[in-house]
Amino acid sequence: MRRHASLGLLGRLLLILLLTIGVEFGASTLLYERASELSLREDEAHRLAEHLVVSRKILNEWPQAQRDRIARELQTDRYRIGWSANQPDHSAFRPQLGSMQGQIVSWEPDLARSALRLRLPALQQDGSTVLGDLRLTDGSWMTFQMRDVTSAFNPSYDRILRALLPAILLAVLSTLLIRSTLRPLRVLIRASREVGIGQRAPIAEEGSAEIRSLIHAFNEMQDRIHELIEGRTQALAAVGHDLRTPLARLQLRLEGVRDGELRAELGEDVAEMSEMLGSLLAFFGGQNDPEKSALTDLAVLVATAVDNAADRGMDATYDGPDHLEMRVRASAIRRAVSNLIENALHYGDRAVVRIESDDAAVRIVVEDDGPGIPEARMRDVLTPFVRLDEARARNTKGMGLGLAIVANAVEAEGGALTLTNRAAGGLAATIALPLPR
Repeated sequence: MRRHASLGLLGRLLLILLLTIGVEFGASTLLYERASELSLREDEAHRLAEHLVVSRKILNEWPQAQRDRIARELQTDRYRIGWSANQPDHSAFRPQLGSMQGQIVSWEPDLARSALRLRLPALQQDGSTVLGDLRLTDGSWMTFQMRDVTSAFNPSYDRILRALLPAILLAVLSTLLIRSTLRPLRVLIRASREVGIGQRAPIAEEGSAEIRSLIHAFNEMQDRIHELIEGRTQALAAVGHDLRTPLARLQLRLEGVRDGELRAELGEDVAEMSEMLGSLLAFFGGQNDPEKSALTDLAVLVATAVDNAADRGMDATYDGPDHLEMRVRASAIRRAVSNLIENALHYGDRAVVRIESDDAAVRIVVEDDGPGIPEARMRDVLTPFVRLDEARARNTKGMGLGLAIVANAVEAEGGALTLTNRAAGGLAATIALPLPR
C-alpha cells in the first residue's frame, strides 16, 4: 500500500478545532478593537470631565474614613462614584476606550496626571455603560460609572446579528470539514453491510492515515471472505458432482435386487440421500447463483408447482390470478414455492396456495392444516440445519434446509419470508416480493 503524508484523523480534527478557535479569536479581537474606537458626544464628554474633576477635588479634601459616604452622596442617576484604597483590578480582558479618554482629557487636561482609565463592562461592547477610575493625590483610587451613554456604537439587532455571524459561519465550516473528513467512514459502513453478498467491491483508499489503513484492512478481509465463499461453493459443487455418480450407480444396481421390499427400502434411502445432496447444493450455491432476473409469469409458475404436487396425489389447490408478470429469478422462486408446498403437505394433509397483490408487493401465501410452530421457535426454523422435533414429525427428508433456502431466495429478490400460525390451525408461510416503484 502506498504511503501518504497525513495528519491523521486526530490531527485533522485538531486542525479544524484550531482553525475555529483562530477565526473566533480574530473576530473577537476585531470587535474589541472596534470598541476601543467608541467616542462620546461633545456635550457628554464635557459633562463627564467636569463631574470627574469636581468629584476628585471633593474626595481629595475629605479623610479616607469619610470618602465612601461622600462618594455615595456624589452619585446621580447617570453617574456612580466609588472609592477604593487599592488600585482596581484590570486583569480581566476588557477593551480600553482610548477615543473616549482622549475626549475627556482634551476638556480637562489635568485628568491626564491622574492615571485616568476608561473601559467597558465585561460581555458588553455597545458602549451604553462606561466604567473608569483615576488616582487621588494620596494614592487611593476613585472609581466611576456612567450609564445611558450615547456613543457611535449603539446597540441594535443588526449589530447583534453581525456579532453572531462569525460563530454561525464557523459552525457551518466546521460541520462541512468534519463531514468531509468522515465521508470515507460512511462509505466503509455501507460497504460492510454488503460483505459476502454478491460480487466483491473494493473501496477506494482515501482519507486520513487511520481511515486509509482501516479501508485497506477491510478490502483484504473482503477478498478473503469472498475467496472462502467461492472456494466453499466450488468444493461443494465438485463433491456434489462426484456423489451423484455413485448414487446413480446405486440406483441402477437396485434394479437387480430381487427382494421387492428390500429394493423399495433401499430406493427410498437413495432418494433421501439425493434430496439431501440437492438441498446442500441449493443452500450453499444459492448465494452465488448466476441466474439473472427476468420477466416471469408468477401465477403460471406457482400454479404449475401446485399441479405437480396434485399430480402426485397430494391435496394441493391454487387460488389466484391466471397471469401475473413480474421480474424475478424464476428458478430460485420456483424452488422456494415448491419447498413451501412440500413442507405444508408433509406436516399437514392439504395445502392451499394463494397469490395476493397490492400497489406495494405481491404475496404468495402457502397454508397448511398441520400442528403449526411454537411462537418462541419461529425464528429458529429459518436457521440452517435446525429441526423442531417437538413440534413436527421426525420422519423429515432433507437436512432442515428447506425454509433457509426459501428465505435466501426471497431475500435475493429484496423480499421477505414470514411465518404465522393460523387461528384455525396450521401454518401460513408468506413470500412478499416488492413491486418496483
